[in-house]
Amino acid sequence: MSWFLAALLSGLFVLAMLLPSLAVSVRRLHDIGRSGWWLLVSFIPLIGAIVLLVFALRDGDAGDNAYGPNPKGS
Repeated sequence: MSWFLAALLSGLFVLAMLLPSLAVSVRRLHDIGRSGWWLLVSFIPLIGAIVLLVFALRDGDAGDNAYGPNPKGS
C-alpha cells in the first residue's frame, strides 16, 4: 500500500510540474529567437539534450525579436 501511495504522489507531482516546465522552456526558446517547437528536439536521445543545453546557455537576443521585447530591458 505504501508503494502505491508513493507512486501516486510522485505521478501527481510530475503532472503538476509538467506544464510550468514546458511554459518556462518555451519562454526561454522565445528569448533567444527560437520557436517553441524546438522543444521537440529533446526526444532525440543525447543530441536533443545537448542542443537544448546550448540554447539554454546562450544569451538572449540583444533587442526585440518576433516574440516581444528583451526581458533584460537592453
